[in-house]
Amino acid sequence: MSARSTTKPHEIVERALELSRADGCVVIADEHSSANLRWAGNALTTNGVTRGRSLTVVATVDGKEGTASGVVSRSAVTADDLEPLVRAAEAAARGAGPAEDAQPLVTGVPEAPDFTDAPAETSSAVFADFAPALGEAFARARAGGRELYGFANHELVSTYVGTSAGLRLRHDQPNGTLELNAKSPDRTRSAWAGRSTRDFKDVDPGALDAELAVRLGWAERRVDLPAGRYETLLPPTAVADLLIYQLWSASGRDAAEGRTVFSKPGGGTRVGEKLTDLPLSLRSDPNEPGLECAPFVVAHSSGGDQSVFDNGLPVGPTEWIANGELAHLTTTRHTAALTGLPVAPAGGNLILDGGSDRSLEEMVADTGRGLLLTCLWYIREVDPATLLLTGLTRDGVYLVENGQVTGQVNNFRFNESPVDLLGRATEAGRTEKTLPREWGDWFTRAAMPALRVPDFNMSSVSQGV
Repeated sequence: MSARSTTKPHEIVERALELSRADGCVVIADEHSSANLRWAGNALTTNGVTRGRSLTVVATVDGKEGTASGVVSRSAVTADDLEPLVRAAEAAARGAGPAEDAQPLVTGVPEAPDFTDAPAETSSAVFADFAPALGEAFARARAGGRELYGFANHELVSTYVGTSAGLRLRHDQPNGTLELNAKSPDRTRSAWAGRSTRDFKDVDPGALDAELAVRLGWAERRVDLPAGRYETLLPPTAVADLLIYQLWSASGRDAAEGRTVFSKPGGGTRVGEKLTDLPLSLRSDPNEPGLECAPFVVAHSSGGDQSVFDNGLPVGPTEWIANGELAHLTTTRHTAALTGLPVAPAGGNLILDGGSDRSLEEMVADTGRGLLLTCLWYIREVDPATLLLTGLTRDGVYLVENGQVTGQVNNFRFNESPVDLLGRATEAGRTEKTLPREWGDWFTRAAMPALRVPDFNMSSVSQGV
């Protein structure tokens, strides 16, 4: 097989492994395809389809002081680019010191039966049913005196992982997002809704437009409120943004070394500690229906919660919080050995179950006086020791009085810790798939309930929309 003829992803992986002169080698080929629609003022503006390939080569070299690794990633890789790429990874490994996270490459995982199949691809056909429904939503919005803005994006990534230890794995990951903004013609009122989807067959732009029309109606009455602590209903999208950041901050090693909210005073971690009296379970599961993700580790680089040496390591269901109790923190094989915690790779989805079937509308109906949020954005960490976050509300904060939404209030800056919020929450609603607003570019596979927090800290008034 000549290098020039090696163009299929699995052949690229095999050829790179053949070229390797390192003691160990991991090759990850990612084949990307995407299709998108954008619209503004009740009319489509652009659409497009893209294709691409990226390749990551991890070379490991055993030396007297330990195993070193070198990682090089490049896009638009052709067969002729392979040898320079492999040599670059080997040179990086030889020039590096021993890798702290060095472990034997993963073995014993059955070869994927579709490893040699062509990559999956998306196309504009994914919008065959969605686009006409969107056009109908435009017509209804126009007739109702509102303007719709937004975008729909669908991508498919076929990932091929091969190693010198014999692994041959493959995973196809579809990922779709829909974001829809409705605005009044004078731009003084705005409402947002978002959805995540695998195939755009389960999203209804007409239903979203109807939801946004209601919210724009709520905003016709404006009420200014000062900063303070308010009983607040956090919708699933806002809960997702907060708990995704919590998962990203749940490193077992960092906790064991006393650097995070999950560190136990005096040493160790808070695993086993009760975080909330509600029967909440926070988990990741690669086989969760509608939120399926890779059942094995895909690590393009090493960091606090991932290791290139763990590529191909099986990922199963993991409970991070079980019935209100902290059950696991994220670890690699290396950090698990350091901390004595079980191996628990971070999952590609996140689900919070509260054991309730109550809708957000039912929770609103049971609210005497409080705030109903739409979403959060511009979330930033203030203090890792407590996981104190700050951020802003966006696209609609509504006043609830005697079980009814009575108007829109000003936006706020908030200061809250998601760990603390779980401990203070008094009610969780029905778990449903949701799209995180802030982290939707990086993490879309989430299912969350709404949460009732009796004293959410709106630390200052914001002039944002």
